[in-house]
Amino acid sequence: MNSIRKGSIPLFRLAGIAVSLHWSWFFVAAFEISGARRAYSSIGWNVAEYLALFLIVLLHEFGHALACRQVGGIANQIVLWPLGGVAYVNPPQRPGATLWSLAAGPLVNVALVPALYAAVMLAGPAGGSNLYALLRTVEYINLVLLVFNMLPIYPLDGGQILRSLLWFGIGRARSLMVAVVVGFIGVAGLIALALWQQSAWVGVVAVFILLNCWSGLRHAQALLKIAKLPRRPGFACPSCKTAPPIGNYWGCAACKTRFDTFETQAVCPQCKTQFPVTGCLDCGRRYPIAEWRAAGFAATVATPAGGVSPVLPSRG
Repeated sequence: MNSIRKGSIPLFRLAGIAVSLHWSWFFVAAFEISGARRAYSSIGWNVAEYLALFLIVLLHEFGHALACRQVGGIANQIVLWPLGGVAYVNPPQRPGATLWSLAAGPLVNVALVPALYAAVMLAGPAGGSNLYALLRTVEYINLVLLVFNMLPIYPLDGGQILRSLLWFGIGRARSLMVAVVVGFIGVAGLIALALWQQSAWVGVVAVFILLNCWSGLRHAQALLKIAKLPRRPGFACPSCKTAPPIGNYWGCAACKTRFDTFETQAVCPQCKTQFPVTGCLDCGRRYPIAEWRAAGFAATVATPAGGVSPVLPSRG
């Protein structure tokens, strides 16, 4: 995903979200526009069709980004490339917030279904007009994108929605592991389909999904390892509400010393560097140590007997 971001060309910024286009998009666009369909009377309509695909994908990604912001997450960049789009979203690490951020993208495609159908009906066949052919094709493209994205194959939207639903019952780490395993099964099916149809394009998609499944597997293994660590009372991540693990899991950028930042109050014991923010091992967000302490205090509630007991979030 980082390579996609690095090879992108800035286009515009809307609602604080920077939209970029990967350089490879131009080559694929030139190939698709010049070599494929001859259903139109001029190549200008082929260009319009490809730009319509561009717009549908962009709206889909804005659905993800805006929904992520609605639940308090971070979403400030969208990159479009030949295999679709990537919205760089970081929702709060809660299953409900993650589910809404993921489901909002396909819901945009669902909303486009009646709108495009109405447009096709209004245009009418009109003796095979270019506009009618364009609208019919765009309607078909939107349906294909919706169905494909909803396949329960990680990291497609359907696979990540499956993971979010499982998160409610079996936790963050195990839900990701299940989704990744289902994703590997889906990759096997896509590879078989690519060989059967002798489709290089399906093969490229299968390889892309395979690489993301492998990355997801490693992430799930790391989350499972972190989930088993003993936790420090009195502190909690302001974002995911998880208590930090006890141990030397943080490193000093100045002298490379490994230390427990919560034991030393965010001060390196070797070179005495004071760190303004501390990263969460569970969700990756970074906050001042005082905010960690405040969130930990807020997570402590009074018991009926008058004492207090810590309320720690699920460890997945």
